[in-house]
Amino acid sequence: MTDTVINSTSNVLYIDLTNETSKLVQRPDLFDRYIGGTGVATQLLDEGFREDKDALDTEAPIVFSIGPFSGIYPCCTKAVAMFRSPLTGELGESYAGGRIATAMRFAGYDSIVITGKAKRPVYLSLHDGNITFKDATSIWGLSSTVDVGKILRDAEPYSGRRSIIRIGPAGEKGVKYANVNVDTYRHFGRLGLGAVFGSKNLKAIVLSGNEELQVVDKKDYNKQYKQLYHKVVNTDLMEKYHDLGTTINVNVLNEINALPTRNFQQTYFEYAENISGENLGDNYLIRKLSCAGCPIGCIHVAMLKTLFSNSHDVEVSDIPYDYELVYALGTNLGLKEPEDVLELIDTCERQGVDIISMGVILAWATEMSMKEKISTDETMGVTLKWGDLNNFLRAVDLITKSPNEFYSALAEGVAVASEKYGGQDFAMHLGRLEVPGYHTGLGNVVGLTAGVRHSHHDNAGYSADQKAFKSDLSDEEIIDQLIAEDDVRGVLNSLVICLFARKVYTPDVIVDALKPLGIEKSEEELDRIGTEIFMKKYELKQKFGFNLDNVKLPKRFFETASTNGIIDKERVENALEIYKNKRGF
Repeated sequence: MTDTVINSTSNVLYIDLTNETSKLVQRPDLFDRYIGGTGVATQLLDEGFREDKDALDTEAPIVFSIGPFSGIYPCCTKAVAMFRSPLTGELGESYAGGRIATAMRFAGYDSIVITGKAKRPVYLSLHDGNITFKDATSIWGLSSTVDVGKILRDAEPYSGRRSIIRIGPAGEKGVKYANVNVDTYRHFGRLGLGAVFGSKNLKAIVLSGNEELQVVDKKDYNKQYKQLYHKVVNTDLMEKYHDLGTTINVNVLNEINALPTRNFQQTYFEYAENISGENLGDNYLIRKLSCAGCPIGCIHVAMLKTLFSNSHDVEVSDIPYDYELVYALGTNLGLKEPEDVLELIDTCERQGVDIISMGVILAWATEMSMKEKISTDETMGVTLKWGDLNNFLRAVDLITKSPNEFYSALAEGVAVASEKYGGQDFAMHLGRLEVPGYHTGLGNVVGLTAGVRHSHHDNAGYSADQKAFKSDLSDEEIIDQLIAEDDVRGVLNSLVICLFARKVYTPDVIVDALKPLGIEKSEEELDRIGTEIFMKKYELKQKFGFNLDNVKLPKRFFETASTNGIIDKERVENALEIYKNKRGF
């Protein structure tokens, strides 16, 4: 099947898995209004949404989008996925790097909308306008995303410019926080896109293209590109991401009592130095990789050697790591040995699960086990305790397989598990999404609660807290920062820019960089668009049944000291009222 690609920045490819059909439609109305990326994807999801259908319904759409900067400027390497989340029941929004954004750009697709359910396991092969629905029966049921990637690399053409995205066993089994692996080292994570793929019998997508990039003013484009490249490479704006990467935060957060440890019972990990970015970089790092179109090299890859016999037979694994993974499967589980953390990361990668969610779920289950609130009959003989790698490895495997009611509950997320078995006071989720690795203060809690994705750094609440720690910010000033950051990121995520480069792409820089592409926007217009995109996403969340007043805050947030001391619950509730009033909710 072939759809003629028009060199445009408004091409939407619609794919129907049920009938194995596709059509290409130009939607300049969407891209004029919302720029691209998250703004356009939100509108396309809204158009395909039906209130009587849940996240795993056959007709529930998956939307992928890129923006006008994708594949054009440095660090504009990500694509956005929009879907209804099977984990939260609300808006699912996720970003991934690798090659997917440039592959979509060169294929001529600004958005891809996938609906329906294949009659058998399939993968989509999209090359140069040719769309093929290929039988994936032979790769369905494989034990690892790594194996799937190897097979598809051999089976599909255009090595070096294609993108291969695929699910693992967790997605096939419907684990509600299953992720989608993108080009081995990147992921559409957090909100369960892998489970949506699995529900559609969609194992993978392989995508490439050979279109020419066209700009309106080549001379100005060359000037803008060189200026941006200089900022990215020759200044310190992105230096930390290349050097130690985000794992530099392990020691930094530990020093300011913000590092969640043993299910947020502490904010200081006595073995932090062992699994710090410094130690990993000195003793385990083997290379740094970049997403296509990025010169930074922020993907830090470690090597882990594992003996599998007494004859020095060794299996070698390359394992990507970053701060959130080290928090989720390291400090939050009391694992102190780098090899143990890396092995657990590798196991989760192969299963295809979101590692933040898995770490929080294992931490809750461990605390429940140690408090004897669940039995070894329920855990099938797995005795969970802090720092016990072998039982964590067994638990991950059992969660994916879901052989009994307890592990089936864990596969649905910590919110469901705690509703069934208790321990809601220390089930660390907001809006049913497991929380990331910061405990800095009021800004973080309010930001995670009110943010579009919950439990996600949409508005950098942790940053506001760190500023408040150094200078006495009022609660209203913190809320103002959260709102401003939400709106700015709406624009950045519509262009689509990797947020590591957010200090490079300031509003004035964005205005200038749009001009050679034939797009005229003022800073004031960008501000308005950012606010409109945020409100559009919140409106869609409300259609999915969301109400900010119904979000429950775990007591543990208010029991464990943060960077700014014990967080007062009443103060958080008052700050949420300020937020709602300023937003007009």
